[in-house]
Amino acid sequence: MALRSSTATSLLSRTLRLRLHATSSPYFLLQPSAHRIPRVQSRAASSGGADPPTGQEPAPAPPMDSPTIKVVSHLRDVGGSSSTAAIDAGGSARKPLSLWPGMYHSPVTNALWEARSSIFERKMDVGAAGAAAGPQTELLTKTPAQSRTAIAYKFAADDILREQYRDAWNEVRIGKLLEDLDALAGTIAVKHCSDEDSTTRPLLLVTASVDKMVLMKPIRVDTDLKIAGAVTYVGRSSIDIQIEVTQVDQDSVGSDKESDPIALTANFTFVARDSVTGKSAPVNRLSPETERETRLFEEGEAQDKLRKKKREEQKAMHGNVLHKFHAEAERLNALLAEGRVFSDLPALADRDSILLRDTRLETSLICQPQQRNLHGRIFGGFLMHRAFELAFSTAYAFVGQRPCFLEVDHVDFLKPVDVGDFLRFKSCVLYTQLENKWQPLVNVEVVAHVTRPELRKSEISNTFHFTFSVSSDALKNGLTIRNVVPSTEEEARRILERMDAEGLFD
Repeated sequence: MALRSSTATSLLSRTLRLRLHATSSPYFLLQPSAHRIPRVQSRAASSGGADPPTGQEPAPAPPMDSPTIKVVSHLRDVGGSSSTAAIDAGGSARKPLSLWPGMYHSPVTNALWEARSSIFERKMDVGAAGAAAGPQTELLTKTPAQSRTAIAYKFAADDILREQYRDAWNEVRIGKLLEDLDALAGTIAVKHCSDEDSTTRPLLLVTASVDKMVLMKPIRVDTDLKIAGAVTYVGRSSIDIQIEVTQVDQDSVGSDKESDPIALTANFTFVARDSVTGKSAPVNRLSPETERETRLFEEGEAQDKLRKKKREEQKAMHGNVLHKFHAEAERLNALLAEGRVFSDLPALADRDSILLRDTRLETSLICQPQQRNLHGRIFGGFLMHRAFELAFSTAYAFVGQRPCFLEVDHVDFLKPVDVGDFLRFKSCVLYTQLENKWQPLVNVEVVAHVTRPELRKSEISNTFHFTFSVSSDALKNGLTIRNVVPSTEEEARRILERMDAEGLFD
């Protein structure tokens, strides 16, 4: 018993110290600590809970305009100079925002929040005047380079960091990566909207939507990874941000089959609100410099016009309910025809089809303070993480094999989620696309409901759409994917809306 206690104490006393370097082109680097404690031979060590063996100290960082920002995941004072020592959780020194109660997330998310916390702390440092600080009155013109931010995961050298991101199949946990992508997008938005004036109050920036997060190739957990992004377009109060996840396949470097380093692309839209009035607030202008930045800006402008046009069309359709009914009636009947066979003649129903309601899964939770973001609301990345894991489970149960994640089709953040909210995630396979027999697609919908039992009320806070497939080996071995059919008009309408958004009905 004493031996087990000693081993546990040794393991708990370890520290993961990750350094965040900022250069003139903001680039954050997560790397292993130079201070290592000898490996403990135990079951925990053999499962990845121990530190890697002592190695050569990392090369000194290039000159920086600001001091190194440290990321601490296990709180322990390991001694040494103040420039390298971990922050003492019980010390009197001011702690970075990521170490405040309820602010613990992944090391990367903590590092990004800590990087942007300097802006909020600068505002708070003005004291009583901060409460009465006015909004920004003069908009600035910024370039994408001024918001560009990158962070590197040194998976190859740091086994503790690697274990935090490893999934059951020795790849990167996509759900955990979604948290980091949302945190990175938020940091980029804060950088663009900062006016460097301590007499003005900071804007409240919230994730409005995520569009087309496409996985180009599997992301390995034993190879270094980098995520980087910048603002690509701004409207009056909206900010479009594009992020790329890159991973170089060392096995293909220099060969004829050298792979593209881009593993995933993601597009986020943030909206700015006045932190006091809650009304929409204008954001700084954007001036693209390079040819690629100009192209992305023009694409963002075209997308913004398309979104506005669709909103106007929806308003017009709402005003003409009869026209809308006739336009949808034929498509609804076509979708519901097979579902009626399941209801009325179940013995004659197609064995290769399944009712949508039979693919459903659900999970629920009470939102805790540890899941807050910097504004005190539930972190959007946490919601995406939980939604992805439920979607993955839904696809897994549906196909009977480990599903292959392909993309996040769309995410809407409709209402904020607060600490203490009773949150229910409901998922289903919305539809399947079976035209390509070697890559059948499974579209999973996850809807998050904020439920208030005291008020007998439930509201939709988020909708998520994910696309999965299955491995080619499983298909070669005879695996088939069933067609999903709706049994109610409400289910059929949801399918049509999603297919229209994806351009599947032209």
